[in-house]
Amino acid sequence: MGLFSFTKEIAIDLGTANTVIISDGKIVVDEPSVVALDRHTDKMIAVGEKAKLMYEKTNDNIRTIRPLRDGVIADFNACEQMMRGLIKMVHTGRHFFTPSLRMVIGVPSGSTEVELRAVRDSAEHSGGREVYLIYEPMAAALGIGLDVVAPQGNMIVDIGGGSTEIAVISLGGIVADKSLRTAGDDLTADIQEYMSRQHNMKVSERMAERIKIHVGAALTDLGDDAPEDYVVHGPNRITALPMEVPVCYQEIAHCLEKTIAKIEAAVLGALEGTPPELYADIVHNGIYLTGGGALLRGLDKRLTDKINIPFHIAEDPLHCVAKGTGVALKNIRNFSFLM
Repeated sequence: MGLFSFTKEIAIDLGTANTVIISDGKIVVDEPSVVALDRHTDKMIAVGEKAKLMYEKTNDNIRTIRPLRDGVIADFNACEQMMRGLIKMVHTGRHFFTPSLRMVIGVPSGSTEVELRAVRDSAEHSGGREVYLIYEPMAAALGIGLDVVAPQGNMIVDIGGGSTEIAVISLGGIVADKSLRTAGDDLTADIQEYMSRQHNMKVSERMAERIKIHVGAALTDLGDDAPEDYVVHGPNRITALPMEVPVCYQEIAHCLEKTIAKIEAAVLGALEGTPPELYADIVHNGIYLTGGGALLRGLDKRLTDKINIPFHIAEDPLHCVAKGTGVALKNIRNFSFLM
């Protein structure tokens, strides 16, 4: 049988909100981290975008699950089924045999040994023969194109769906880091709570996400970059009658204040633990923002004004971690920081 075996290499950014898979240097899968299962048989019905379309719309026979919460696996079985489904999307074409998989997967830098083991086990059960793990801030730095093995300090702030990863990198290692279980999902929850409290309107998680995309902001004054008001439709929380409420970016900026302040404090905490020589490099080079949270309007300016160090939004921030895991995949033998 050895004559017929071959190894396929894939890099995975296993995110709370989205999972991205890279194969042969290209993004081949970019799907929401959602899986739909039959409630009675536990068999997978849909995965990715198809499952997200069912999210918050299912009947009693179907349950839709986001297997990752706060950047780590919350439902092991659902995560394994989701990974299997997404990896199947990579195997286009017909094969008489299944290839063995060599994987590199991005994980939060604050993961415990148990959480790392859960990711590794899920990957192995999904067909991974060789599984390597890389911390997400390190992957993000590689994805941006930084020289992570150089003797100089680079700082990454990766704001994902479930966690914010902050790390100072030098000589191929993480010198100081903070892993915060506060990120995009918390911003979405803030908007849900605000709409309920301020406008007496019930909004779903998906609607709150849309509000965040259309009028989400970190500053109450965006000048010429200000988005138009977004009209939200939903039921009144008390009477259940339909409502139509225009929402402006200023009120969303106010409701996101507490969560953004936590991220600011974490960045300052990581800087406090940074050796002076590396701190000087960071002041000179600036700090790089990656992840979906980097797209929040005005966040880079707010952080720059607060911390007095320039913040740069990476090119294609949503895919930096995925691209970095792809770089690591090509250089598995050269990188000592792969686990």
